Amino acid sequence: MDLLERFFGRGQHRDGGPPVANPLLVDPLSVQVLFAAHPLVLPVEPIQAALRAYHPELSAATVELAELPAQDAPTQAQGSPSAVVGLLAWKDHVIKLVGFNAPMPASAVERCVAPAHYPAEIKQQAFQHATHVLLYYAGYEPNPLEQYVALVAATAALVPHGAIVALNEQARTSVPAWVFLPNEEDRGDTLSAMRSLPLPFFYAGFVKMEVAGEEGVWMRTYGCHSFGLPDLAMRTEGHHRGSATFSLFSNMLDYLRYEKQTFAAGDTIGTSEGDYLRLRLRNSDEWFLDGDEPLFVLEPLPPEELAALQRSTPE
Repeated sequence: MDLLERFFGRGQHRDGGPPVANPLLVDPLSVQVLFAAHPLVLPVEPIQAALRAYHPELSAATVELAELPAQDAPTQAQGSPSAVVGLLAWKDHVIKLVGFNAPMPASAVERCVAPAHYPAEIKQQAFQHATHVLLYYAGYEPNPLEQYVALVAATAALVPHGAIVALNEQARTSVPAWVFLPNEEDRGDTLSAMRSLPLPFFYAGFVKMEVAGEEGVWMRTYGCHSFGLPDLAMRTEGHHRGSATFSLFSNMLDYLRYEKQTFAAGDTIGTSEGDYLRLRLRNSDEWFLDGDEPLFVLEPLPPEELAALQRSTPE
């Protein structure tokens, strides 16, 4: 069965056989990768070699790509012809690759790049990108974290061929693509390093917002629903609270994931800084906390409740 048939999920995926995209996935996780060069040049053998060298688990990874002439190519909403389609695969993982010899829609790039936390010169490269690749998870691993790890491993294999920035449009965030490359600090286990990334680093988003009429700076996550978790939001004193709030959100999400716990409106939590916060649902007038997915807002306890709690807490 040829590549395009397997790309569209026709056939049966078997160990040792040619990869077949999972036709049962709906709204799969994806990563969008921006390139400076035009046209896209994605050589199969070097990309396959990079995947196999990434980690021993990928030692038998395969890459299949096919260039499509403009008249036969699927198009985006804006009508830009795709340059290449393909499958990257290893074990239970299959990644669909669709490359376009055109930029991503500017609104999507702005939404993911503008609030991200990396140098302005790299953001400028992202805004000026010429081509892009879409990576979709199309495999058979049900764990969303493992799906994201597979996607960022595929992203890393594209860095030597001009990838500059990776976007997670669902999470409204982005990072320089090279952050997913193997590093000495990984101690030879880059997959474990990718699994241990804080969720709001890339697999979910962490956004700071200055809202007209609102004091301080609002900070929130996006995309936590992919892990069956709620998004979190909090109004803080200012941008200087970014690192502390990022750590707070990361720790809360890890608690929910690893302890199999849930939050409810009205719950109170203590922080490592000795503060106590209460969870509530978003209010109808908090338009800046948009979204249909579950979200909790963290607020400090009123002074009288905090004093009573502190009196009742043994030293």
